[in-house]
Amino acid sequence: MLPGHRVWTCAAVALGLALALKTSAGSDAPRPRPNFLLLMADDLGIGDVGCYGNTTIRTPNIDQLAEDGVKLTHHIAAASVCTPSRAAFLTGRYPIRSGMISYNGYRVVQWAGAAGGLPPGEITFAKILKERGYTTGLIGKWHLGLNCRSPRDHCHHPLSHGFDHFYGMPFSLMGDCLRWELSEKRVGLQHKLGLCFHILAFAAVTLAAGRLTHLLPISWVPAVLVALLAAVVFLISHFLGDLLVHADCFLMRNHAITEQPMRFERTTSLLLEEVSSFLKRNKDGPFLLFVSFLHVHIPLVTTKDFLGRSQHGLYGDNVEEMDWMVGRILGSLEEEGLSGSTLVYFTSDHGGSLESQLGGHQYGGWNGVHKGGKGMGGWEGGIRVPGLLHWPGVLPAGRVIPEPTSLMDIFPTVVRLAGGQVPQDRVIDGHDLWPLLRGTAGHSEHEFLFHYCEHLVHAARWNQREAGGRVWKVHFMTPVFQPEGAGACYGRGVCPCSGDNVTRHDPPLLFDLERDPGERQVLTPDTEPAFHAVVSRLRREVEAHRRELKHDVFQQLGTYLNTWRPWLQPCCGTFPLCWCSPQEDPR
Repeated sequence: MLPGHRVWTCAAVALGLALALKTSAGSDAPRPRPNFLLLMADDLGIGDVGCYGNTTIRTPNIDQLAEDGVKLTHHIAAASVCTPSRAAFLTGRYPIRSGMISYNGYRVVQWAGAAGGLPPGEITFAKILKERGYTTGLIGKWHLGLNCRSPRDHCHHPLSHGFDHFYGMPFSLMGDCLRWELSEKRVGLQHKLGLCFHILAFAAVTLAAGRLTHLLPISWVPAVLVALLAAVVFLISHFLGDLLVHADCFLMRNHAITEQPMRFERTTSLLLEEVSSFLKRNKDGPFLLFVSFLHVHIPLVTTKDFLGRSQHGLYGDNVEEMDWMVGRILGSLEEEGLSGSTLVYFTSDHGGSLESQLGGHQYGGWNGVHKGGKGMGGWEGGIRVPGLLHWPGVLPAGRVIPEPTSLMDIFPTVVRLAGGQVPQDRVIDGHDLWPLLRGTAGHSEHEFLFHYCEHLVHAARWNQREAGGRVWKVHFMTPVFQPEGAGACYGRGVCPCSGDNVTRHDPPLLFDLERDPGERQVLTPDTEPAFHAVVSRLRREVEAHRRELKHDVFQQLGTYLNTWRPWLQPCCGTFPLCWCSPQEDPR
């Protein structure tokens, strides 16, 4: 028989072990803390991925994440365009709360030399994880602003928002970067510049007219003046317009510009090398790495090895190359022995672009059964995105979750798994996904989701759990667009949020998304007995949501902060001669 003190010691140890096992069994959060690898595509349609129903584009690496992990089938972006959606993803908050909206059609950060961007007071998941001892990195696209008052204050820069390391494109890939016919900025800019130079050139040529009357017959002078004026306007506006848009197509490492303009034939390999290097340096963890792909945004920069390989032209080639990149990144994770300790997440910032049409060819994505696409208010095709989570040995393989979830949910999920605390001094709109992923919760915590187009709530959904899992959605207003043809919103580049080309619906359009995910069958009081009750409830919820918003948040994407400011233009030389050789990359 053991002496008394030994008996009590053994009993204490046994009790402690039992309590530890009970705590572990009752907790959804695994230990030790995981690494995080977050993968986000740009403009990818949910219907372009094999595990979401595509049978003609090959995405085996992305599909493997679904097969070995959890697939979210009702995953929603907080906006149907890049900048506000990404702001919501990083902060877990509707973009209107951080001022990442506008009232005048400027729906994204327009220039690298603009003063708007993600405000310094916002808290990203990277900030919280950095405080928890994580090494944090962002590789790829940012598009959330750079500077406020000087070209070196970096107030909106990734390093000011919790990332220890940044390598990538601070702005966004555009058709203009390769002078593609699908221009997003150059044509409009040159038109504006042309008007300015028209006035200046007219004044200059008028002063010279007196001299021309001495050299030419008087009847020739008007024609010569018009020709001179046109030449001046064309040359100056096109030259300066090209300089401005190409100056925004550059790469940075932390605060230093490494390549301006970009050499796109090597961009893919540079980004992959950077991912591999980050994983090698930080394999002892913990780390958070956000890989924000430039794929599959126009101009669909694709290496020669993938050109012509798909059945869907350049867009399909670009999707298949991105899938190959995902495979390379997961391979690097495996090589460093990190697969079992890393939560991998794959998504897109919003739906595929129906506007990317040229000469009868579609250069944007396919959104499956879902109506609409990028920029089209609250239509499902613009906001329904892939959501894949993979963590071998921790998350169940092959689980499919049809419950409504949001990109904003990644914020509280990552923060909680890292052992951090969600901020209590502000509203966080995302909800922790972990109980849903592990199967300890049967329903999403999202009862209502609101779908913004700039500052306007275009649509809202209600996850009415007590009605047998029905998910209702109302559209208060929708952009006028044609699903087929040259330019879904009549060649505007992106659909408007308000004005003559937006239809206001009274009563709102009502859909049952569980039965009609394609939003094809509008419900009416005659076809749906619950019509008035559902519409009234959603109206009340939208009004309550709008009342609790702070109204003193300054809009970051409005005209004042979102206009090009020459003194803020990032330039590795003397503007407009912005030129950096790749050999100057300061590693």
